[in-house]
Amino acid sequence: MKLQAVLCLALIWVELQNGSCQAIKRKKDTEESNTHSGGKRVRIRQPAPTSRKGKNQSLLTQVLDKGRFLRLGQSTSLTPGKNVELRCKGSKIRWSYPTYLGTFNDSRLSIKHSDKYSQLILTSPSAADTGSYSCWVIVCDGTDCQKDHDRTYASYIYFTDQDNLFVPSAIHFEIVYLRPDRPAVVPCRVTEPQAKASLHREVPAEEITSNRTLMTYDPTRGFILQNPSADLQGVFYCKAASRGTPQISTKYQLLYVEVPSGAPFVSLGASPELVRGGDNVNVTCTVLGEPEVDVSFNWSYPGQNRKS
Repeated sequence: MKLQAVLCLALIWVELQNGSCQAIKRKKDTEESNTHSGGKRVRIRQPAPTSRKGKNQSLLTQVLDKGRFLRLGQSTSLTPGKNVELRCKGSKIRWSYPTYLGTFNDSRLSIKHSDKYSQLILTSPSAADTGSYSCWVIVCDGTDCQKDHDRTYASYIYFTDQDNLFVPSAIHFEIVYLRPDRPAVVPCRVTEPQAKASLHREVPAEEITSNRTLMTYDPTRGFILQNPSADLQGVFYCKAASRGTPQISTKYQLLYVEVPSGAPFVSLGASPELVRGGDNVNVTCTVLGEPEVDVSFNWSYPGQNRKS
């Protein structure tokens, strides 16, 4: 028994020695791997993960004070009255902004282009300027230029005004057409994205809840009626509240249109109908069809491709 005990202890001592030698060898190998031929220690760094955000980042920025820039997200809240300068990187840039700024040729809006970026400046903005501002790169192949949809950037800017919770409208009584085959929009947009809005009928006085119709509210569009019906006809208005007294919007006349969609009717007239060489003639193209449908005109006439 004593001989067996001695043999067991001897085997255990041999195993411990082998483990100690292997530990020393591993430590030595590690030290050698951390040195190069010059004998200097080298710190091994793991490669930083590559980021793909740069490709998807917006090139639309706001110029702040002292040359600082703020990259705009999908929506931005700004203070009315303070001039706004937006920039979009690129040599060939086009802009989009709230429609009425272009319709009335507002002098507060100016756009300047340079070799590296385009600049949009809006002076003295107000709640009425709330809307989507976007820019995009124009790609040209010779004389054929197109919008690059992969490099289009937009931000919905709220000019928050507690005295004007709804975006002011030049029309004080708007007509909204209800059709059974498409959603309808009551366009009472807010200037405060956190404002709580509701839709109300004037007569009989009642609030329209989502339990009565498939209705959602988008602060950038208004109330969206998914399946409008004839019982929603009448005069409506929106009400909003945000840390103060509730405010009401412009009134809307909702009219139900059950006429199915169809091609527009086009007529062409000339005045005078009989002319001689050198006389002037006025040709009028008239289109009759559904309201609130955009119409574009293309003309074709004799000698159209003739160079003058």
